[in-house]
Amino acid sequence: MLGKIYDKFIKFIKENYKEIIFLILFYLVMTFPVPYYICVSGGTIDVGKRLEVENGYTEKGSFNLAYVSELRGTIPTYLLSYVIPTWERIKIDSYQLNEDETMDDVSNRDKMYLLDANQSAIYVAYTKAGKTFTINDHHYYVYYVDKNANDKIKVGDELLGVDSSNIVDLDTFKEYINTKNVGDELNIKLKRNNKEFEVSTTVFEEEGKKYVGIAFFDLLDYEVDPSITLKFKESETGPSGGLTLSLAIYNKLVSEDITKGKKIVGTGTIDLDGTVGEIGGVKYKLLGAVKKKADVFIVPNGSNYEECIKLKKEKGYKIKIIGVDTFDDAVNKLKELK
Repeated sequence: MLGKIYDKFIKFIKENYKEIIFLILFYLVMTFPVPYYICVSGGTIDVGKRLEVENGYTEKGSFNLAYVSELRGTIPTYLLSYVIPTWERIKIDSYQLNEDETMDDVSNRDKMYLLDANQSAIYVAYTKAGKTFTINDHHYYVYYVDKNANDKIKVGDELLGVDSSNIVDLDTFKEYINTKNVGDELNIKLKRNNKEFEVSTTVFEEEGKKYVGIAFFDLLDYEVDPSITLKFKESETGPSGGLTLSLAIYNKLVSEDITKGKKIVGTGTIDLDGTVGEIGGVKYKLLGAVKKKADVFIVPNGSNYEECIKLKKEKGYKIKIIGVDTFDDAVNKLKELK
């Protein structure tokens, strides 16, 4: 029985080997990766579908996150980017903080960017609305590993302690490093996938400052009142939705509806002090807002705002573009809308 199947298989291969080789080569060409991402378009996400605030106020309009769609670079997408005017090539190394990073490192950092942006947005919205935001604990996660650091340390590892001492905060960690001499080794305790482990890394010096080549996100363990639930998808990452999320949360915490019944799309990072930061891919986000028929596009002042105004004039878009520097600035300008 097996002999007959084998004979048929060999016969099929001999009769169709040219087509099989062609299909294999075609598949390899179509999927062979190139060191680029291809930005293809922008879109929007209604924040109301990602956000629930206990007993929150409802709005007549909507706040929407702006995003950029990206394709992983392959030979076909790379070649098409030279043909389709709205497709743009971005080198993968522009996402990497050092040349040794893997795409898993980049992905893990993007997920932490989202968590950091979310907590900043919640903090700003709750404090500006006069609501309760209580910090219970801090968790420090690696988001950058220098080439001088131990390569066993990965983006996403949680810092637990150093030289048998628990870490109180990042300032304590930095102060401890400064007590050491260049060339000294530190034993750093980390956690990854719920498993604790220790690695050693060496103190080095650059421009008169001592380092061990690791940078951390400070992600908070906090409580708020009223309660809030965020429901972002696994594929949704990055920090650029911070400003819009903070405005959407704030609008559910206060009685005045600052949407004024309009569809508002926004982009920009948000810091704990309410400062708004610039982002990348802003022209694609504006294109997405226009495509989704938004009334208002909120964008960080500076080069982001200037790029959007230039594109609006070139394309004759009717959308209202608002440039902002801070959360308060955004709220005040939205209140001025008719």
